[in-house]
Amino acid sequence: MTGYRLTAVETVLEEGSWAFTAREGDADREVFLVPCADEPDGGVDEADGGVDEPDGGVDEADGGVDEPDGGVDEADGGVDEPDGGGDGQPVRAWINRCTHEDQRLHREEVGAVTRGGSVVCPKHGSAFDACEGSCDTGEAAGTTLRSIDIAVRDGAVFLTDDDLTYLYDGLPDDDGDDDGPASSSHLTF
Repeated sequence: MTGYRLTAVETVLEEGSWAFTAREGDADREVFLVPCADEPDGGVDEADGGVDEPDGGVDEADGGVDEPDGGVDEADGGVDEPDGGGDGQPVRAWINRCTHEDQRLHREEVGAVTRGGSVVCPKHGSAFDACEGSCDTGEAAGTTLRSIDIAVRDGAVFLTDDDLTYLYDGLPDDDGDDDGPASSSHLTF
């Protein structure tokens, strides 16, 4: 399996999210990566330095990689195969738009707002599961973010989606918003 190397898993985990721009057909698409944590508190486990091992974090016993859930697996040449939902990968990739309204979920100034294992829309407070992309709260309830195929190899994240061609790190300067979102959410950040 090949793909374009985007960034290190460690970078996504440390920054909380990471974005890039890609081409799909004639249109540019904004994509963001977020950590996927199975724990309701966002995956922070003080016993292992803040990384949730079951979803691909650091495990000293096997050289720093948790094989069953997103690490290096010698049987397949060190590739964590994408399988639609990306089960077991320590990060996920999503199109950078809320399903309720054309609103960025990841903004260059602050990244993606995450809380309790969810990505929160800054405009209306809809919360999308960081691992599954599904939303069960807010204006976008009952919808799912569009996923982008990625693979994790040797601690790096690769774009493997055949429909997208990597253009550059980060987002375009202008997303069509005036001065950012006018929040009508009861949530504060």
